[in-house]
Amino acid sequence: MKKYLIIILMLGIFGGMIFIPKKLSRNEAVIFQIEKGESLREISVNLEKEGLIWWNPFFRIYSFLRGRDNNLQAGCYRFSSAMNIPEISGIFASGLIAKEKITIPEGFTSEQIQQALKDVTRLDSATLAGHEGYLFPDTYEIPYCMEQEKVVEIMMGNFNRKTTGLKITPEVVVMASLLEKELITKEDKKIASGILWKRLRVGMPLQVDVYLWTYENYGLPKKPIANPGLESIEASLNPKESPYFYYLSTPEGKTIFSRTLDEHNFARAKYLK
Repeated sequence: MKKYLIIILMLGIFGGMIFIPKKLSRNEAVIFQIEKGESLREISVNLEKEGLIWWNPFFRIYSFLRGRDNNLQAGCYRFSSAMNIPEISGIFASGLIAKEKITIPEGFTSEQIQQALKDVTRLDSATLAGHEGYLFPDTYEIPYCMEQEKVVEIMMGNFNRKTTGLKITPEVVVMASLLEKELITKEDKKIASGILWKRLRVGMPLQVDVYLWTYENYGLPKKPIANPGLESIEASLNPKESPYFYYLSTPEGKTIFSRTLDEHNFARAKYLK
């Protein structure tokens, strides 16, 4: 009789540690990563270290009994801290990796994109900067722990899709990045595009406020200064001819265009007091 009581007690402990969550009173989101090539034992030990299960051998036993010991897919998973072993094991086996919906606004630089994604995946700012201008601003569903090369591939692939049929050149993208950072409305961007391309033709410095280099040098910058949206790219490709050579933006975001330097200086005195 005593022997059976011990067996029942041990089964109760076994069942409790499997079916009762480690943290009953807390329900926090936890991101847990399975690295490629990790064994069931390594995964189990890491789950215990993270405080997600009572004791790692129980996770191994449960996974073995359910035939999941060789079916735990690499990736990052989102758990509730109040989940039990069957729930955790089920998520692993399903391969439903954690994702986050992230919006990258028009005009974001590579550094800003890195910050926007820092809680989802590790990105190297130098790698991103090497693709500045072609990381298309949009809303993305990014898996946690995604390799940065894949993130870049997704964003650049989106750029290529959105600009299909357009005559994209490096100069067009550089100009679009200046327009993106300088102006707000589509019409203002098209007029400013006409002014800036005209300045290049006649050998005037661009003098774009958002990029000091254009005051000290002639020509376009060597690379984009940010990642433009489609509206700015189209404005760069379709500049609007006008009699203007100058423009400025008021603190309220309105663009004032001027024909001559005297008009421009008058506008500066009037609107930028």
